[in-house]
Amino acid sequence: MMVTIAGGGIVGSYLANLLSQSHEVHVLERQSPEGFKAVCAWGTSYHEMRRLLEEVDLEFDEYVLHVGKRMTVDLGKEAVDVPLKGLCTFDKRRLILDLHRRIEVSYGVEVKRAENLKGELAVDATGFHRVLLPRLEKDYYIPTLEYLVRYREPPIDDFYVRPLRPLSGYLWYFPLGNGLAHVGAGDFYKRHVQVLEEFVSRHDGEILARVGRPVRITPPHMTRPHSSGSVFGVGESVGAVYPVLGEGIIPGMQSARIFHELLNESKLEEYERALTTHFSPYYLAFQYIRKKIRKEYRTIPDVRLLLGTFLHMKLNEERYGMKIRLRDWLKVVRTYG
Repeated sequence: MMVTIAGGGIVGSYLANLLSQSHEVHVLERQSPEGFKAVCAWGTSYHEMRRLLEEVDLEFDEYVLHVGKRMTVDLGKEAVDVPLKGLCTFDKRRLILDLHRRIEVSYGVEVKRAENLKGELAVDATGFHRVLLPRLEKDYYIPTLEYLVRYREPPIDDFYVRPLRPLSGYLWYFPLGNGLAHVGAGDFYKRHVQVLEEFVSRHDGEILARVGRPVRITPPHMTRPHSSGSVFGVGESVGAVYPVLGEGIIPGMQSARIFHELLNESKLEEYERALTTHFSPYYLAFQYIRKKIRKEYRTIPDVRLLLGTFLHMKLNEERYGMKIRLRDWLKVVRTYG
C-alpha cells in the first residue's frame, strides 16, 4: 500500500520506518534538514524507548545523553526525591534525522489539505495542529516555553521539576550533559513565561535556543474522530499525550505501533476502539488533572481518579522511568490542595 505521512517528527518518522518494511511510504516535512528542530523536552523512559526502537533496528543507547538517578520535586517548603528507573534525556534531533535517512522524505512541504496528498492512505502526524483531521469542538492544552541553556557550572546535576498550583503545570530542568540543559515551563494559566524567566535569572547560564508550543492534554477519548475518510491520525493529533506529565514521545510512538499492526492485519476499522482502549488510563488521568485545574477536586468523591492514576503509573514504573510511591503522591496532593 502507498501511505503518505504528513509530519516528520519522531512519531511520523517512527511510523514511516515501521510501515516501510511492507509498504511504500512517503513523509512530508515542513522543515529543512539543515534547520530541523526537534521541539519540546528530550526526556523519556530508557527501557520503553529501547524496546520501541528495536522494532526498527535502531539502538537507543547511541542517542542517550543523561540517565538520571533521582528527580527532585520541589514543593516550596520541602522537596521530594524520586528514585529513577531509566528516566533519561536523548538526542532527539539526531534520532529523528537518522530515522529520516532510512525512508523517503520531502522537506519544505507545508501540508494543508488531504486532497492534495498522493497514495491510498494518509496519516496526520502534525501533532497539535491536527492539519488533516476535523477541528476538535473542545480542546485542552498547556502552553509551554523551553530554553536550551549552557552552564559553566550547572545549578542542578539531575532531573528537577517544580509543580505549579493548582497542579496546572510545572517547571522542568532536564540535564543533557556537557553543561547543557533543557529548562522549560508549561502552565494552563499561562504563568509559565514568568516562572521560567525567574528560574533562568537566578541561575547564570547562556540561552542558546528558545522554543514555545502548546501541548495537547485532551485524551483520545475526547479527540474523535481519529480518522476522516482515508486519513488517520497518530500521536498528539489524536491526543496520545499523558496528561499528568505532558509527555508525548512514547505515547505517540505507541499509537504508531497500533496503526501499523492494524494496517497489516487489514483491521483499520478497529483503530478508534484500539486507541481508546490502550489509552483508557489517560482519560482517567485527564479527569483528575481537569478537576485540579478547575479547583473542583473533592477528596472523597474523586479519590478513584487519584488512586487510578497512581496505580496506572505504579504498575508501569519502567515505562515512566521512575519509582512511584504513594507517600510521594499524597505529599504533592496535600501541598497543592
